[in-house]
Amino acid sequence: MTRQNITALARFPYLRQDFAASLVVFLVALPLCVGVAVASGVPAELGLVTGIVGGLVTGLMRGSSLQVSGPAAGMSVLVYEAVKEFGLPVLGTIVLAAGLLQVGMGLLRMGRYFRAISVSVVEGMLAGIGLVLIAGQLYPALAAKAPGSGLGKIAGLPGAFWDALGDTRALVSLALCAGTIAVLLLWKHVPAKVRTVPGPVAAVGLATVAAFALGLPVATVEVRGLSGSVQPPPLGTFGELADAGVLGTVVAFTLIASAESLFSAAAVDRLHSGPRTRYDQELLAQGVGNTVCGLLGALPMTAVIVRSAANVQAGARTKASRVLHGVWLLLFAALLPGVLAYLPIPALAGILIHSGAKLVPVRPLAALWREHRGEALVLSVTAVAIVAVSMFEGVLIGLALSVVKAAWEASCIELKVVDTGAGPVDARLSGNATFLRLPKLLDSLESLPQDRPVRLDLSGLHHLDHACRTSLENWAERHSAVGTEPVRMTKVA
Repeated sequence: MTRQNITALARFPYLRQDFAASLVVFLVALPLCVGVAVASGVPAELGLVTGIVGGLVTGLMRGSSLQVSGPAAGMSVLVYEAVKEFGLPVLGTIVLAAGLLQVGMGLLRMGRYFRAISVSVVEGMLAGIGLVLIAGQLYPALAAKAPGSGLGKIAGLPGAFWDALGDTRALVSLALCAGTIAVLLLWKHVPAKVRTVPGPVAAVGLATVAAFALGLPVATVEVRGLSGSVQPPPLGTFGELADAGVLGTVVAFTLIASAESLFSAAAVDRLHSGPRTRYDQELLAQGVGNTVCGLLGALPMTAVIVRSAANVQAGARTKASRVLHGVWLLLFAALLPGVLAYLPIPALAGILIHSGAKLVPVRPLAALWREHRGEALVLSVTAVAIVAVSMFEGVLIGLALSVVKAAWEASCIELKVVDTGAGPVDARLSGNATFLRLPKLLDSLESLPQDRPVRLDLSGLHHLDHACRTSLENWAERHSAVGTEPVRMTKVA
């Protein structure tokens, strides 16, 4: 072995493992990047650009060493709504602003605080995204045009399926989509040697071969080329940031992309025994990546659990694997962009329907309902609100509900009454007295005997808010006004 080889091995001791893992991640990322772009209503090449930036820019930065970033199916619904409402040129401005916000939050060390977001809200957010994604992708699977709203997509499905029954082209498209999903579901049962090819690649590859060989009348991806697709945001679009709708979308991009990335990092940490994620630095890395994506007019990026899990399971040891996967995406986009024109859209829809279904936690929700009904309610309400209203409002509703739930549970208060039948009635309050429990507390106090003196002990309270203090004083005055001995209250300790 030459001295140069020995030096290279010393600097990159896991190069062989990382090289092999990078090829696996590339093969998983390629159809997903294209599929997410098509679902987002933007040129397919922009999905590849975001994947390239996720590998070559975010991949080089510190944070989570084995996590892979790129365009995410979970963001496609929000991107589609943004492009539809504001136009493709403004998308780059929105992504750029969101990236700069993430950079600022990373520098302010706010990454760790995302771990305080209710898991039920995040899972509800992903479930809502999954439902809208599934409903939306069934339309291209049926060779039909999807309605604009989440509720419209779901409400229009029966009619779309009914119309497809008499349309040969729609039935062929649906069959190709169903076949793609079937391959994805059954791929884990094929021999291990065959499974060296990632399931998404096999599914899209088989669908492409079938469509080409049989001459199936299905839509394929439109190819514009990188030079025609990458368009930095015009200077005039920055004035759109003064619009409340655009600002709301920026905030939504920032919060959802950050939460998804950091929750993904926590999940990836459970898959390996290597260095743990540094959340502030990971948020900074995501922000830098999104800033670059915005400057290129590309899709927003997040860390994606599917590609990250594939990276870990393929034996990656360092961040070199994710950087190399970005190199392979770049080479493909530069040398083989024409291959995209052969990819059937129904097959990509099948990939995204399968991804969307994995975002809907059907079994975990049933278990959560049995054990923590409040958390299950937050999850369900968040998901339904996203489908019924929009992504941003749905997440805000979920966050508000989780705060109310936490406040309700934190305001646990107990009233113990000792009544010997004669003499004063002893009542003792313990816990946290807040306005949320006030109606029940007053009902209990007002049920005490009106013709007997009461000694109210407040020393067991950890917290007594202003509303409760005022109400207790008013109750004491009313109780004493009927001619009994004044209520004696022991102050809060």
